[in-house]
Amino acid sequence: MKVTQEKLEQSRIGLQIEVTGDQTTKYYEQAIRKLTTSANIPGFRKGKIPRQVILQRMGQSQIKAMALEALLEPAINEAIKQETVPAIGNYQISSNFDDLLQTYVPGQTLTFSAVVDVPPVVTLGTYTGLAVKAEEVVYDPAQVEDFIDRQRREKATIIPVVGRAAQLEDIAVVDYSGKLADGTAIDGAQAEDFDIELSEGKFISDLVHGIVGMSVGETRNVNVVFPEDYPREELAAQAAIFNVVLKDLKEQELPSLDDDYAKEASDFDTLAEYRESIVTRFQEQAKKSTDQNIIAAIETASIDFVEADLPETLIERETMNILNQMANQFSQYGMDVNQLFTRETIPKMKENCRTDAVKNLKQQLAIAEIAQKEGIVVTDEEIVAKMSEVLPQLAGENVDENRLRSYITEDLQKEKTLEWLKERAQVELVPEGSLKPADEDEDEDAAAAGEAEAIDIIAEAVAE
Repeated sequence: MKVTQEKLEQSRIGLQIEVTGDQTTKYYEQAIRKLTTSANIPGFRKGKIPRQVILQRMGQSQIKAMALEALLEPAINEAIKQETVPAIGNYQISSNFDDLLQTYVPGQTLTFSAVVDVPPVVTLGTYTGLAVKAEEVVYDPAQVEDFIDRQRREKATIIPVVGRAAQLEDIAVVDYSGKLADGTAIDGAQAEDFDIELSEGKFISDLVHGIVGMSVGETRNVNVVFPEDYPREELAAQAAIFNVVLKDLKEQELPSLDDDYAKEASDFDTLAEYRESIVTRFQEQAKKSTDQNIIAAIETASIDFVEADLPETLIERETMNILNQMANQFSQYGMDVNQLFTRETIPKMKENCRTDAVKNLKQQLAIAEIAQKEGIVVTDEEIVAKMSEVLPQLAGENVDENRLRSYITEDLQKEKTLEWLKERAQVELVPEGSLKPADEDEDEDAAAAGEAEAIDIIAEAVAE
């Protein structure tokens, strides 16, 4: 088989394929034999139809079309194999089928053209000594005291309050009912014998502070303004009045903060050792978070020093990966994925995800190319150790260990390559929160940001 190659844009290879005369005859004869056994012609039994009858009844054009359809795919596959073309994805016939039908003569050579996507050629710029900015997460000693306080409260003993009014940190047992400022009863804002912990963040702040100072048996109307971010949007920022009856009052008796408590709450013998272990834990968490920010900054910067003419096949695959991740995410939230991802919305969603797909691919290609150039490899020992760590977490799942091994290998190589780049980067650490966009909530974590982006993508698709 004669094959001529031509490099095209978007990492494609054009193939001009010449099929020999014996092959064009072979597929033509196969088409006739197939029709002989499958055609329904009155007066003839299947499998017993003479060749001449098939030619007369079916016509040469139909037979040639069948032969041509059968011929093209194996011819392309043979050409790819013969020329060792690293094809990815499906091929495309670039020749016009009707034109091929006109030129197709059994026993004569047939030339046609096809296009296949191939892995892109990756060109790297300077990737050592990268100058990046990353947010530094600083250890805050207050975290230690907050942690110890939370643990003590979990082990607290609840005792009745005698001889005083309600104060912050108490537990108030109340009956309450709420109405809007215009007197309209608030649906769901009624309860009896309800425990309210009188602490910030545990309940509506105005109601908590309104109960402080009440005595058991007292009834009070408390003016409340619902927070602007209240989950029930129809109540957000609304003024209301709650009628509250304080029926009982309790307080938390915290265990003494001493060596005995440390032994009960931890594996340490002294309070000093226990406290020091918590300090170390939060310091390590701060360092780990800072390192993750540096790695993320380097990964983002990799887009700037890599050039690759991405084939559509890879972009399509990565786009579908993003959509599948979104679908899994929404499924975990209990949402009906089938209603969100429809034939009407998916095309727009794919369009919206395309930019992220291109970015992800460039990062992946940059990391893989650097690993190859610098000889960064993953050892069998590292792979086995990681699989031993992951497999117990997947107990009960139908796991393809070969695919898992491939994924782990790729992930470990990425980690090692990014660490290699980090060791050679010029990193400027800046205060936490200073690199976030002005309109982004400082407390919004990566998962929430990803969720918001996914919702935006779906909302825009549905709006179309």
